[in-house]
Amino acid sequence: MIAAIGKNNALGKDNDLLWHLPDDFKRFKQLTTGHKIIMGRKTFESFPKPLPNRTHIIITRDPNYNPAMPSCIVVHSIEEALKLIKDDDKSYIIGGGEIYDLGMPYADILEVTRINESFDADTYFPKIDEKIWALAKEEYHPIDERHKYDFTYLTYQRISPKK
Repeated sequence: MIAAIGKNNALGKDNDLLWHLPDDFKRFKQLTTGHKIIMGRKTFESFPKPLPNRTHIIITRDPNYNPAMPSCIVVHSIEEALKLIKDDDKSYIIGGGEIYDLGMPYADILEVTRINESFDADTYFPKIDEKIWALAKEEYHPIDERHKYDFTYLTYQRISPKK
C-alpha cells in the first residue's frame, strides 16, 4: 500500500488531498509506474485522467460502472482486485480510506509519507499496528520553498502473517 497521511492519519477531505508535496508526487510516480494500482471509484474519479503507464484496478459496488478506458479494470471486491495481481511482483493499493481498510490485512509493505501536521479530514488511513508492522526505512524531508510541511517517508514491513 502507498499513502500520504497526516500526523492524525488524515488522508483527505471532500475527495481531495489536504497538501501539495511535489517530491511526494514524484516518489509516488517513481514507485507505481509500470505496476497495477488498486483504488476505489472515488479515488479514481479524483484524477483528471488515468495515471500514465499504470493499470488501474477500480473497486466499486456499482455493477454498471464503466470508465471505458483501456488502462482501467473494474471489480467489485478487494478479493477480485487481489486475484488480478496475484502473479505480479509488485502492485499498490492507493486508496481511499475504505480501500485501505479492506486492503490492510493483505498488504506486506506500507509506503507511507507521514506529513508532520494534523489535518481536518473526512477520510483517514487505518492505524499502523506495531505488532503487525515494523519500520524498515525512514527518510526525513524538511520544509522548503516547494513544501509547506515537513514529512518523512516511512517503509513498513509486515512482521505477522497476512490474511
